[in-house]
Amino acid sequence: MDNESQRLAQQTMAFVLAGGRGSRLYELTDIRAKPAMYFGGKSRIIDFALSNAVNSGIRRIGVATQYKAHSLIRHLQRGWSFFRAERNESLDILPASQQLNNENWYKGTADAVTQNIDIIRGYDPKYIIILAGDHIYKQDYSLMVKHHVDSGADVTVGCIEVPRMEATGFGVMKVDENDKILDFVEKPADPPPMPGHPDMALASMGIYVFETEYLCKLLREDAENPNSAHDFGGDIIPAIVKTGKAVAHPFSRSCVRSGLEEKPYWRDVGTVDAFWQANVDLTDFKPELDLYDNTWPIWTYSELTPPAKFIHNEEGRKGHAVSSMVSGGCIISGSTLDRCLMFTGVRTHSFSELEGVVAMPYVEINRNAKIKNAVIDRGVQIPQGLVVGEDPELDAKRFRRTANGICLITQPMIDKLDM
Repeated sequence: MDNESQRLAQQTMAFVLAGGRGSRLYELTDIRAKPAMYFGGKSRIIDFALSNAVNSGIRRIGVATQYKAHSLIRHLQRGWSFFRAERNESLDILPASQQLNNENWYKGTADAVTQNIDIIRGYDPKYIIILAGDHIYKQDYSLMVKHHVDSGADVTVGCIEVPRMEATGFGVMKVDENDKILDFVEKPADPPPMPGHPDMALASMGIYVFETEYLCKLLREDAENPNSAHDFGGDIIPAIVKTGKAVAHPFSRSCVRSGLEEKPYWRDVGTVDAFWQANVDLTDFKPELDLYDNTWPIWTYSELTPPAKFIHNEEGRKGHAVSSMVSGGCIISGSTLDRCLMFTGVRTHSFSELEGVVAMPYVEINRNAKIKNAVIDRGVQIPQGLVVGEDPELDAKRFRRTANGICLITQPMIDKLDM
């Protein structure tokens, strides 16, 4: 990070939108918001946006919460309480509350910021970066803020470069060769290509940089517009594209990569399939996301746990894991694991066989269970002899089974089993 980027980062506040449910994760988000979902063995999804901010030198952060926020707020209090006011650092948790009128809930992403303008103004940041709290990626935001300042933009929009026909589910930017956004189209059937790259398109990451004063003025105008949905992607950004200067910032210019990461990594783990895949991918010999890079740590709440333990060494009853990640506090007792990711405190008992299993914290898998390609929610007790992943019809009756054959298993589903 050069001195100019560092100076700009110190003048910037990060505002993280962390109120979304993530309904396509189904039962996994029944009791927690999507940003509070577990990821990678010990982290939560929101840790990536927060770690990016801290590692970028941005130490003033607000987190707007809404849906089922208790788990998220508890995590922030436990894991992110190291900010010191005397060093001009702060992390504010901003639940939807009666600040402007009698309606508590944030009506849209822009309204979430509008309701907290006074708090933002109290810190007097020159720039503000709006972040989504529910994506997995590593990015140096200071480089994006510098691009914003150097280009003289009214808004800078973070964009990922995706194959053109995969961009139909995103908001897509049509840009000129100087990154100026000419058009912003939501979920287009025929996405506009990038200049010079006809097979690629620029899709919005839900990251925006503004000058704070300019954004406050826009938000006040938007709040008084009865026809607005008060949303950045739907209202604020398209309006600036029409009347001001909106600039696209391709993710490849500021993504953070270790020597092991060959291409920019960004994932929306908003479906059961995507969530399972991104977690299991971490067990690869050379994963696309390097969590072992100490130069860009992913900060989180770390529970005090003993090391993982593997016990028993008899034929057919061997504590054994291959191509797997096993977190602290786990006991792998006479079980075999293949391409599995075990979160904190998981216990597996003798003669159980697991393949492609993502087990959340404190799952217990009892004897003789045989489970393949599954996501198991926190604290679930898998009964003795349960078989998952061999009979698709039976799996679909008992659990939530995706079209790709991944089973989501929760305790209420287990409680209904007739075994």
